[in-house]
Amino acid sequence: MGKNFYTRAHVFQIDPNTKKNWVPTSKHAVTVSYFYDSTRNVYRIISLDGSKAIINSTITPNMTFTKTSQKFGQWADSRANTVYGLGFSSEHHLSKFAEKFQEFKEAARLAKEKSQEKMELTSTPSQESAGGDLQSPLTPESINGTDDERAPDMTQNSEPRPEPTQNALPFSHRGKPTQALTSISKHWEAELATLKGNNAKLTAALLESTANVKQWKQQLAAYQEEAERLHKRVTELECVSSQANAVHTHKTELNQTIQELEETLKVKEEEIERLKQEIDNARELQEQRDSLTQKLQEVEIRNKDLEGQLSDLEQRLEKSQNEQEAFRNNLKTLLEILDGKIFELTELRDNLAKLLERS
Repeated sequence: MGKNFYTRAHVFQIDPNTKKNWVPTSKHAVTVSYFYDSTRNVYRIISLDGSKAIINSTITPNMTFTKTSQKFGQWADSRANTVYGLGFSSEHHLSKFAEKFQEFKEAARLAKEKSQEKMELTSTPSQESAGGDLQSPLTPESINGTDDERAPDMTQNSEPRPEPTQNALPFSHRGKPTQALTSISKHWEAELATLKGNNAKLTAALLESTANVKQWKQQLAAYQEEAERLHKRVTELECVSSQANAVHTHKTELNQTIQELEETLKVKEEEIERLKQEIDNARELQEQRDSLTQKLQEVEIRNKDLEGQLSDLEQRLEKSQNEQEAFRNNLKTLLEILDGKIFELTELRDNLAKLLERS
């Protein structure tokens, strides 16, 4: 297994607030690299966007790279407290990256086991060398790789080819009457589809309006009961209270409340009237839809009748053509017979002329 591996992908990180949405950390595809850190004896995944490190993830044996689609994969980094996502240009690049992830993950596990064995064998922990260098230095040139190693950028899906429409005429020899009827039928079908959509919307609005009317009627009854209760309360306070000023103030407040309730009631009544008008309009549209449906059915019946007449005319025309062809054949035969008779008469005349000359 090589110490380094390069590929290109779009880099994402999970939103730290929602933990659901992906946040892009690169505006375009960048190079994502595996490399071995010989100083700390660990394997890392590194990616730079210019001079900014957007991925610096240490591979551990308990990490898992998951393919979530044909061109997207992700892994969680508990040390960085985030989840990284990579979008590749093809499924092949994703599979290659996943294979390398497993290889480097296994290498990290072996390196950890060797480190633990070394710790157990030695009495004192070994000191890390201060002058050690990375086998693969963390520079934009080493991480981005060569031009030959870079994968192509992600491409967008091409637009689907339009399919032929189902309204194409199956026969082109029917003539102008059928085309006109078909055009009229299509027009009424479009009108019917539009009315069906409007009818569905108006039906939903009607149901909602009916529910709102019932609710507002209940609120109106509650407001009326509240107003009556407040009137009674005002009367009781005027009779019971010995402090006229306090009663007058309370009465003023109650009157204001009653006035506000009456204004609210007026607004609700206006709203009910408006909803009634909308219901009437919906009924009118329903009647128009029924009328258009009936007209469409009549047009379809006429269309079928005309198609039957057209078929009958075609059969009669074919029969007439056959009769004309038979007449032409008979006439041709008669002409041939007549030519033969004329030829025979000519020979007879010549023979008679010869006999007269000899006599």
